[in-house]
Amino acid sequence: MAFAEAGFNLEIDLTRGSIERVATDPGLSKLYLGGLATNTKILWDRVPPEVEPFSPENLLIFGTGLLVGTPAPGCNRTIVSTISPQTQLMAYSMMGGFWAPELKYAGYDKVIFRGKSPTLVYLWINNDKVEIRDASHLAGKGAVETQELIRQELKQPYAQVAAIGLAGENRVFTASIEQGRSSASRLGIGAVMGDKRIKAVVVRGTKDINIARPAEYMQLCHEVLAYISDREEKPVPGVMPILAGLGSPQEMLHTDEKWHTENFSWGNSRTRRKEFWTKEVEEKWKETQETARTRLISCYNCPMKCGAIISLPGMSTYMMKCFTKLTYNMAAFVDDLDFGFRIAQRATEYGVDGFSTPQIMAFAFELREAGILSEDDFAGCPDDNEGKFYWLLDRIVRREGIGDILADGTHWAALKIGKGADAYAHNNIKKHEQLPLKLGMLNPVYFLMYCTGEKANITQIEGQFPQAPFPTMEEREEFVKDWVHVPDEKFKQYLLDWEVRGEKSNPYYPTIDMSVEIVDWQEKMHYIDDSLGMCAGLSSFPLKPPYHIHNYPILISAATGFDFDEAALSLAAKRSRTLLRAFNIRRGLSRADEKPPEDHWRKRFPELEEQLLDAYYKFKGWNNQGIPTKETLHELGMDYVSEDLEKRGILSYE
Repeated sequence: MAFAEAGFNLEIDLTRGSIERVATDPGLSKLYLGGLATNTKILWDRVPPEVEPFSPENLLIFGTGLLVGTPAPGCNRTIVSTISPQTQLMAYSMMGGFWAPELKYAGYDKVIFRGKSPTLVYLWINNDKVEIRDASHLAGKGAVETQELIRQELKQPYAQVAAIGLAGENRVFTASIEQGRSSASRLGIGAVMGDKRIKAVVVRGTKDINIARPAEYMQLCHEVLAYISDREEKPVPGVMPILAGLGSPQEMLHTDEKWHTENFSWGNSRTRRKEFWTKEVEEKWKETQETARTRLISCYNCPMKCGAIISLPGMSTYMMKCFTKLTYNMAAFVDDLDFGFRIAQRATEYGVDGFSTPQIMAFAFELREAGILSEDDFAGCPDDNEGKFYWLLDRIVRREGIGDILADGTHWAALKIGKGADAYAHNNIKKHEQLPLKLGMLNPVYFLMYCTGEKANITQIEGQFPQAPFPTMEEREEFVKDWVHVPDEKFKQYLLDWEVRGEKSNPYYPTIDMSVEIVDWQEKMHYIDDSLGMCAGLSSFPLKPPYHIHNYPILISAATGFDFDEAALSLAAKRSRTLLRAFNIRRGLSRADEKPPEDHWRKRFPELEEQLLDAYYKFKGWNNQGIPTKETLHELGMDYVSEDLEKRGILSYE
């Protein structure tokens, strides 16, 4: 009997139209946990590096985490993995909501797609009955609209639907997969879904999940709930509102946007508006948000309310997620928040990433102003700021005119446009648009996270260590009093000694070795979460979360019956992280790619930056090019990786 997991994957060959129910290897859970890690293992085994993102040989994997569907609060993430058309590396993106638990209840841990369908289809999973169904009548339909149409068609109001919009169908590189109360948006996985001609994956499940030690497990879950309740009554002082509590950044709960609007960059990630947040703006934005926000909502089995139902006159209802309530406003320099809510609704139906897409549009208009793109490229474009952004969004999603070039993202668009356009694609890491954030002094911890994160997305690396030092020793001492989450007591001292200015401040403090250790801890927690299917908002992302390195092993052991301790859990996380690294190395990732945007920090320190990378690579057990060494791979039981890298001439024989 499988504990915590369903024990079966669905294998869908779209070219042949075949469906297989395949038993999984329980030994993989002991080594890799599940979720992201086992997705990576499948891609390593079955997708060689010469496979292109839009090749039939590329896989698209919808994976659930090891603890998804169990009573663990907040454990509901779907991990979607494939090869990114934008970075050419492994893409993985998480979505919350209800889809992953429903798949577990249907009896499956993963759905693995290979090949390409000759026509548009959707997959219907109803417990043991699985069908590939025609979706030609859904062509061009919005991602949210598609979800409701399929539920009506199947007469299944409780079915969970993950769908693409027109952007995915047209293989826009920033296309997302939308699912009820969440989306998998980064790195263009919706484009791969569209290339395979999958409009939606629909699931309804009514089976049980077995827990090895249910009484113990339920007690642990009750303790987590009690901690969440207590922690919510004790917000962390001295940090921005969205970091003071728990959950994914609760942008729709909070109306104070002084920090984001004055510190994040507007337009094409260039302009900071330091005096933007006036009393008048605050009152207007608060009124707009509270009018648009019908109610706050949660994902499956979670007490937090991180999303919101948005309903405005003249448009269909949708769910607003995180920072996207601001991205379109800030890209277009529009001061009326109503614009952001309205264009985000259209973008959600189209199914596009709300971080990259606004930057691409701002990039295009900057090229127009510079004369690199001509007025002919914008024939028919309205003159007003709001209208021109709606116009260009439509062109990108439909791949019409200049939109066809921009649909590949700023990196690839700049190469096609030429004429110096590459200088305007200035906010990329590994060909992927970053958060529009420009700062002053280099931060060594964030430098490493930006450079080395395999997802190339900072929010999937940062977390439990504060973003900046507290101004006074009294504040620091107060913070560390109940900081039980640290893997080692030394991290408390690192924070106590960290100062806003002086000898123990950025860029030389935290020191190189401290910075590496901090990054490793934060990174480790994200890899654990992404393997368990846990929302980062209750573990790896916030300060003082309910889940941490000390209670996770107890929870996993009670759920699975495996004998996990902190060392075993850390080893599983390291194995996951190293395999993903090796996968991307095999696809051509090199040290030269590990750099933040040139203008991300105003004050840079090239020698220190090289030393930080050297130290990080050494700590991870990689050589100075960032390639895992043969010794490291052997210690992790991953000789199969070193053998492959040696055969390909990537890792030299020793």
